[in-house]
Amino acid sequence: MTQFVDHPESTCQFGMARQEITPPVGIYHRMWGAATHQRAAGVHRPLLAAVMVFRRGGAVQPSDDDQIVVTLDHCILGPSELDALRQAVANATGYDPNSLLFLYSHTHAAGLMALDRQELPGGEHIPPYLATINQTVAELACQALADLRPSIFTYATGRCNLAAHRDFRDEERDLWVCGYNPDGPADDTVMVVRVCETDGRLRAILTNYACHPTTLAWENDQISPDFPGAMREVVETATGVPCLFLQGASGDLGPVDGYVGDLEVADRNGRQLGHATLAALYGLPAAGTRHQYQGPVVSGATLGAWTHEPLPEQRQRAVAKWQLTRVQVELPYRSGLPEHAAVQAEKSLWQQKKADASAAGDKEAIRDCHAMVERQTRLLWRLGGLVPGTHYPLAVYLWRMGDAVWIALQGEPYQQLQTALRERFNSLPLVITTIANAASPAYLPPADLYDSGIYQETIAVLAPGCLETLIEAISEKITDILNSVDANQRA
Repeated sequence: MTQFVDHPESTCQFGMARQEITPPVGIYHRMWGAATHQRAAGVHRPLLAAVMVFRRGGAVQPSDDDQIVVTLDHCILGPSELDALRQAVANATGYDPNSLLFLYSHTHAAGLMALDRQELPGGEHIPPYLATINQTVAELACQALADLRPSIFTYATGRCNLAAHRDFRDEERDLWVCGYNPDGPADDTVMVVRVCETDGRLRAILTNYACHPTTLAWENDQISPDFPGAMREVVETATGVPCLFLQGASGDLGPVDGYVGDLEVADRNGRQLGHATLAALYGLPAAGTRHQYQGPVVSGATLGAWTHEPLPEQRQRAVAKWQLTRVQVELPYRSGLPEHAAVQAEKSLWQQKKADASAAGDKEAIRDCHAMVERQTRLLWRLGGLVPGTHYPLAVYLWRMGDAVWIALQGEPYQQLQTALRERFNSLPLVITTIANAASPAYLPPADLYDSGIYQETIAVLAPGCLETLIEAISEKITDILNSVDANQRA
């Protein structure tokens, strides 16, 4: 008969700092091809940047074994914009630029902060805004390093049906659309991480959930973090500590209620996830304790008494296990990728059609032509972010802390990545974050969806089977990490 229950935990040194990074009203904001506005007309909720630092327990000096994680309330940064930010943080901290990890909430309501947009209305604000972000995040990294101290991470799994499958077949028009599919699967896992001081006081809450922040779409002209904003408010009001959102594998997941201009819908979605976070959080025991059977108590019935006791020394060593690795998984490019010149020619064609529509005063045609121009622009971005050769070196960061493994990777994989990994390692808490660092290589759909006409596969630059290859590679690496750490522990 089981005499005690241990809850999944980790211990390490942890530091964090956070600050607002809301762009100025009037900045270029036209994120959606179907949008007709150019500039942000206001601010719904502030955008935030945060820096977290993870370091092995007991380590004194900075090393390559540390992991700095930057989180931004933005959709993504392009290669040149990210390089400047990466170098600013590296210069401020002394860390290897390639060791730094950048994550995004992936909100589609913050505006597209790309330097190639600075000639557009409101684009003049983009260069100084990006310069401010670089300085702010570099300062936050230094603050987070100064904030390093021993901390306890406790993990809980919650459920939330905010996210829905978003590959919908429009049978009447015989086409696929990217939108709510009530018949498709949707992973409802909420991985909640509670960070505490060694004395049990709360430090932070981290919510890892897979759902595109696309509540607000082309009708919205307000700067917004989308649903993560209200989610943070709910959790922070209840706990009194910062809450960070970590985007999961959401390539085929979006909100049930989305693509609207109504700010209240975004807040409602966020409150739903916030309360799901709290529900999981409230089920956690005190940090650094084991639920231990104490024995019988004679009462009206003979009762079994359980109490929460401090962890024994052997268990303390187990939750302090640490191993970090950064790898690249070589994934083949899709055959038949278009040449840059052909895409540029297609873009020019749509630009001319847009000019003709403007001359004719056809507002609907103007909007549709602009959307097609935007599609070609983003295709040029995707192609421009690819490295020469036949394969793309997709970056994966993995670090084991005690009972859990944290995973961060480039691209926008379908939910299959996280469901497969969590099924294979079902006793191991996995914090899975995606869309890390640069925008490339975009979507990773399952092999059987290629040539179907679904949006994500039509713009995928990697070959069929890459998602499956990536899942296998990460699985092998997790197994290696677990075996390596356990072997070192026995030694």
